[in-house]
Amino acid sequence: MAVDLKTSEMLRTEPDISEGLDLSWMDQTGERGMAAKPGRRGLTLEEINQSSYGDAPAVAGGQTMAPRGAARRDGVPRMGYFVPNKSDIWSQNAAMLYEEAVQRQWSSATDIPWHELKPLPDQVERAYSQFCTFLTEVEFIAGDTPGQWLPKISNDHFEVKLFLASQIMDEARHLDVFRKRALANGGGLMQSSGNAGLRLIIEARDFTEMSTIMHVQGEGLVQSIFRMGEYIATNDAEKRIFRLSAQDESRHVAFGVMHLKYILETEPERREEIHSYLEKAEPVIGAGAGQPVAGGSPVFGSSLAVLFGHTLGTPEEGGQMALAAFRRQLNEYMHRLEVAGMGERRYRLPEHIQAILEPAKN
Repeated sequence: MAVDLKTSEMLRTEPDISEGLDLSWMDQTGERGMAAKPGRRGLTLEEINQSSYGDAPAVAGGQTMAPRGAARRDGVPRMGYFVPNKSDIWSQNAAMLYEEAVQRQWSSATDIPWHELKPLPDQVERAYSQFCTFLTEVEFIAGDTPGQWLPKISNDHFEVKLFLASQIMDEARHLDVFRKRALANGGGLMQSSGNAGLRLIIEARDFTEMSTIMHVQGEGLVQSIFRMGEYIATNDAEKRIFRLSAQDESRHVAFGVMHLKYILETEPERREEIHSYLEKAEPVIGAGAGQPVAGGSPVFGSSLAVLFGHTLGTPEEGGQMALAAFRRQLNEYMHRLEVAGMGERRYRLPEHIQAILEPAKN
């Protein structure tokens, strides 16, 4: 359509915006002149967290949705963030773990070679289905719980919020992939757990309580299970499921250990409080009828024994292998506490756990 001469002239004339517009916002900015440059892994949070933009305040101010470093407006309604203190939620590795998470996402639909599944003996398939039913259940709670904390943490501490959001995606993928494995080979879902340990996680009233029970204890034990999963896998699809899931779980455990370490260093007076959280959660980890009991689920240990016996030995040897794996879980749990700075926890563990720990290293 042709444009007449008058219209063409109007389009070429820039309007005068100096009259009638309030441009005072141009002078109300954060620090200017900090130009971030991509590093070896691209433009990560590490590159933009420079100068004042990288200063996470000890106490979040304002209680609004303003991004850290932005100019604050007067009269903005509060959002009701209930965890203003940095020490209550901080982990020095949160930004790095978030960047790793977004760069290492995978799909249970396309990145698992499902065609590698082969028929298994009925008892073994039932055991695998029970194993995956338990893992599906625990991964639900590991995704639900961080979701409760996101709206409570200030945007001034956005690194933690981003990490928790990435964990929710990880856990969604885990519960998805284990549900698929339970159904893909004809076994179906089996018996649910007693939920005792899982309820402790989601009912935690304090962030450090939640993170210590979920990240350090619960997800640490699950990470050990994922490592076992590669040994009991019967095909390449299962091996890849556990390898990729363990990769994700390592980030969650690393966050929790570093958060616990940070709070013990910045608020050492909370040490006994943290012991009380562990004393509440550790009795759920136990051994019953000669078999490991995880998360209050006695059927977990017996299913694991069947799978060890099928893949690595005889049915009689399977139970002993499962108990050996349980001992390894507990020693890895104790190691995480030592890294965080709670090595004395060894002497306050329930007696049945102390009895099977390796001696402390000098």
